[in-house]
Amino acid sequence: MNLSKLTPAEGSVKNAKKRIGRGQGSGKGGTSTKGHKGAQSRSGYSAKRGFEGGQMPLQRRVPKFGFKNINRVEYRGINLDVIQGLVDDNNVTAIDLAFLISKGLAHKNDKVKVLGRGELKSKVDIQVHAFSATAKSAIEAKGGSAVSVEKVAKA
Repeated sequence: MNLSKLTPAEGSVKNAKKRIGRGQGSGKGGTSTKGHKGAQSRSGYSAKRGFEGGQMPLQRRVPKFGFKNINRVEYRGINLDVIQGLVDDNNVTAIDLAFLISKGLAHKNDKVKVLGRGELKSKVDIQVHAFSATAKSAIEAKGGSAVSVEKVAKA
């Protein structure tokens, strides 16, 4: 233990901010750590996003590909095993969009499609936007009905 070796506790003292451009005596005067000449040494400089120093930028080197299909319909998929869980937990025989929304499985603007993963053990009537072929056959095999909402609205 020696008074000349005392230091503040770790993390209690922050280093002073580097004061740039405050005279030659500071060691950070003159060019203010920016080097000599060039755009980066001058006021008002800001590189454009993606600028690579004159080299052909990545977004122009890489070719465009693919397209966005404006007619694509996005469905929220709900599998048969999830529907069977709903039937078991809530003791229901009919499932529609309002029921799925109330259970948090879909949002009000979603289009819902029933998919065929899992097994259906009980009869259930389902009204949603679409069904996969395997899901529809599984529902009808148990004596339930699979009705598309669009067809109900048009009728």
